[in-house]
Amino acid sequence: MAGIFVGELLTLSMMAFALGMDAFSVGLGMGMIKLRKQQIFHIGLIIGLFHVIMPLVGMATGRFLSGALGVLAIYIGGALLLMLGIQMMLASFKQSEERLISPEGPGLLIFAIGVSLDSFSVGLSLGIYGSKPIVTIALFGLFSMVLTWVGLLVGKKVQSWLGSYSEALGGAILIGFGLKLLLPI
Repeated sequence: MAGIFVGELLTLSMMAFALGMDAFSVGLGMGMIKLRKQQIFHIGLIIGLFHVIMPLVGMATGRFLSGALGVLAIYIGGALLLMLGIQMMLASFKQSEERLISPEGPGLLIFAIGVSLDSFSVGLSLGIYGSKPIVTIALFGLFSMVLTWVGLLVGKKVQSWLGSYSEALGGAILIGFGLKLLLPI
């Protein structure tokens, strides 16, 4: 019995790590915007929270909607990331500090939803499988929160090295990630 739980825990941890790597990648791009440590903390916390909420909602939704919303969620997430990346690229060429979407307030919610939509799809699948919801969402939230923080901090370091070009690079990363979701190869 304990071996089955350890095996399931290992499987769920690998899934949580994979979903968290999405958050890391996007955090890396977003971290190239000048962010304060407090903003980095809040961004990681919110993304971790959404990586708890989205799979939980997905698990609750279950088998009925799995096929239709699974693919739709990926396309919505890709479009949001593409939009954020384009906005970052455009902002890097302007002198203005004002952004259409910023990683705070409503912009942070849009960012968090975009990053965590794939965990909704995974939640749909896990709901069918009958996975333990508490363990699953705890691992998803923890991995994505920590990996977002790591991505944001690495992005912040790269930003200090690249200066004004870092925001364009961050936008390019988000555009690439959005295209990867929209145009699976």
